[in-house]
Amino acid sequence: MGATKAVTDASFASDVLKSDKPVLVDFWAEWCGPCRKVSPLLEEIAGEMGDQVSIVKLNIDENPETARAYRVMSVPTLTIFKNGEPVQSIAGAKPKGELVRLIESAL
Repeated sequence: MGATKAVTDASFASDVLKSDKPVLVDFWAEWCGPCRKVSPLLEEIAGEMGDQVSIVKLNIDENPETARAYRVMSVPTLTIFKNGEPVQSIAGAKPKGELVRLIESAL
């Protein structure tokens, strides 16, 4: 289990909103330095917690509709969704422990 999955504006509803388990969405961009720092941590967490949570990545430059709908103003923004609703968000690169706590808040 594990590994993050890329989602798009088109797949967001089925991959995130209709998921039967909590989903952590990483709103990121190619040009974003802090996004590159967070990415390997998310891969690690996906490997460790993949049975409890899905971790997906949405490139805001390629998928502006979803980013606009959830008012993503800076990247990375990490939002945990549960039962189709955003539960909690954090912006900026965070240490692994903080990312795990964000996920655990929705479990």
